Amino acid sequence: MASNTEVRTVYRLSGVSPTTEAMLSALDLEVLDDLDADLHLPEVLGVPAVYVTCAMERAEAPWCEPMSRTTGIMVSENVRRTAALLLLAVDDTVYAIGCDQGYRLIPDHLKDKRFGLSFAIRQMDPNMIRGAVSRTLGQARTDISLTPGGAPVPLLGIRDHSRIVRSLGGYLDDLPLTRSRYTRGRAFSAQGGCGLKIALGVAPEALISDLRTIARICRQDMPHPELEFVDHIVPVGDASVLDALDQALEDCLGRPADGLISVSVPPEQHEAYAEATAYMTQINSSGAFRSEDFHLGYVLTRARLAPPGGRLKALREGTVILARERRAGVVDTLAVTSALSWLETGISLGSRRFFLMDGEWYEAGAAYVDECRATLRALFPPSPSVSLPAWADGESENDYNNKVADDRVGWLCLDTKNVANPLRRRDQVEICDLLMPDGTLVLVKRADGSGPLSHLFSQARVAVELLQESAQVRADFAAKVARLSGGDFLLPDDYTPKRIILAMLLKNRGGLTPDSVFGFSQITVAQTAKALTARGVTVEVIGIPAGAAHAPTLPLVDMELGAALPR
Repeated sequence: MASNTEVRTVYRLSGVSPTTEAMLSALDLEVLDDLDADLHLPEVLGVPAVYVTCAMERAEAPWCEPMSRTTGIMVSENVRRTAALLLLAVDDTVYAIGCDQGYRLIPDHLKDKRFGLSFAIRQMDPNMIRGAVSRTLGQARTDISLTPGGAPVPLLGIRDHSRIVRSLGGYLDDLPLTRSRYTRGRAFSAQGGCGLKIALGVAPEALISDLRTIARICRQDMPHPELEFVDHIVPVGDASVLDALDQALEDCLGRPADGLISVSVPPEQHEAYAEATAYMTQINSSGAFRSEDFHLGYVLTRARLAPPGGRLKALREGTVILARERRAGVVDTLAVTSALSWLETGISLGSRRFFLMDGEWYEAGAAYVDECRATLRALFPPSPSVSLPAWADGESENDYNNKVADDRVGWLCLDTKNVANPLRRRDQVEICDLLMPDGTLVLVKRADGSGPLSHLFSQARVAVELLQESAQVRADFAAKVARLSGGDFLLPDDYTPKRIILAMLLKNRGGLTPDSVFGFSQITVAQTAKALTARGVTVEVIGIPAGAAHAPTLPLVDMELGAALPR
């Protein structure tokens, strides 16, 4: 039975008018001629569309000749790949869908770089992310995380003010797409980056409907609260700043290489990069330079030889072709990229720092404050999971913790009940103040400044790390819990915490809110939460109400003798 959907990668094109003529003009007609491609104008779709099909053939596979020399056996096998590309205009927006090698016919500079990602952060389940590709400003490094079974966003470690997420893959929330009507409630996945890899309807009306649904979601829906951080870092948009940055880079390119410009693999090209064995670089020249890897020295030399004012332009217009074989033809081409997209560097304008990445400028720290605030807000749930009693003025921390444990069934006070530090056995480490029946660690602190809170947050990190990394600490902690509870509270031998509650009473601050936390502590608690959630531990912050002055326990006195009596 024929399938009603097929998994395709769809791209949204920018700067292309929704007409047949404009779509044709957007393609590289010279390449299509070389491929002897067939051009079709399908009418069944009911919208302006261009359909290109071709075969990419080679009379003899490139491995035949060297392998015949190695084995002494003459073998000749040909190579044939196919390509199809459909361009269609839906409601004034042009989309491109490639089949087999057809995606290589889409001009890279026309692709909307955030189209697929924009859809992903609005529709993917943040607790079931299957993969992520991210970059860190200034490090020329790409991080790829793969979790086939799906994992919560915090475990991927991609939420950071200096990290740019390029792609997300995962399971989708319920969607009115063609696939949803035929999967009987089963979840299905998608991958969103520059393009969107997703199951689309095969029938013309189904495909058009799916594209309209995707467009509506990107246009109208808000990003998921746990994924909105992806939109916090965006390229610089100020024209005057961009001009200053481009001029600074232009000047840098005119000087001998000083190591400040490094190489980074362009987004969407990681698979091609892994497969490529040949690179053909053409910058402001009639011929291409062939190399076995990306040649930064050659690229910078060609830029330096360009006339002043034209160096950056030469890199933007220059190309780097990735191929399977050094004697590559069209059939062996893996990707055609802009030379500039391979370069990463940093430029400072006064006190502001900027980084070039993927041909665009980003400001370092631009999202830092917003990201800290968003992380902090997420630690304060609308309805706290637990409610602690008032802490009387003058009441010691140990007395308070014992009172809390005494008033709650199954809670255990572990204040000052330490375990040995595995780094120095004579030293002691306090794991928590209170242990809840479900194994949640509760850390308690009253503070009139950021100092005590910094100790609290450090204690939380140390406790989690030791319990996760040290078998001896796990054993000692479980034994201490069993002994202090009289055998009523037994932790598993491999116990590690899944949740931590940071309970705080801030003096003279009223109720605890994100804004009432001391400024320095807002930063440190956000950093602590990110570190712990990356280890799979949920963090919650709750306030402790202030109580009246604590009445000290007075000794009993014999009124006749005036002496204190034993209790």
